[in-house]
Amino acid sequence: MKIVLASRNKHKIGELQALLRKHVPDIEILSLDDVGFTEDIVEDGKDFFENAYIKARAAASTGYIGLGDDSGLSVRSLGGAPGIYSARYAGEHGDDEANNRLLLENLKDKSDRYAEFVCVIACVFPEDINRGHFFEGKTGGVIIDEYRGRGGFGYDPLFLYEPMDKTFAEMSAEEKNSISHRGKAIELLAQKLKTL
Repeated sequence: MKIVLASRNKHKIGELQALLRKHVPDIEILSLDDVGFTEDIVEDGKDFFENAYIKARAAASTGYIGLGDDSGLSVRSLGGAPGIYSARYAGEHGDDEANNRLLLENLKDKSDRYAEFVCVIACVFPEDINRGHFFEGKTGGVIIDEYRGRGGFGYDPLFLYEPMDKTFAEMSAEEKNSISHRGKAIELLAQKLKTL
């Protein structure tokens, strides 16, 4: 089974393939580059579901089953921010340090530090491009004031998963995958793909 993930990130594609192969051994995840898709995908949706669907439809337009994912951090006392703007919260896409500084600044007078990492994966079949199948994973935690751990990326050093008393940045890849928002969404996707 060949599936196109709407990404050019080899790390993300490899991670998804490794996780899905635990459930669907003969699956192969292709990148947009692998199938010659060169257009830019404009993520202008209003939530994680819309952005994932936009990406999955673009991937499915290549004739393969298309996957798109969108994820981010949602902080309750900030009204769900940074949300779909998680990667560019401070303005520059992918500036983790600036994003983390702005998050801590915006939380400095807040007592409620509850947050959720959210991942939505959309799956679109090429013969039914106007219908999306959605798989959502969430993991709750709290935002702490000090950086802990050297692993992960983004908000991981500030996101404390209380049942393990570890931030995402302190966890091994196996620990994080077992409880992460992305791991949960992939698990639901795998159950769907096993029925095909």
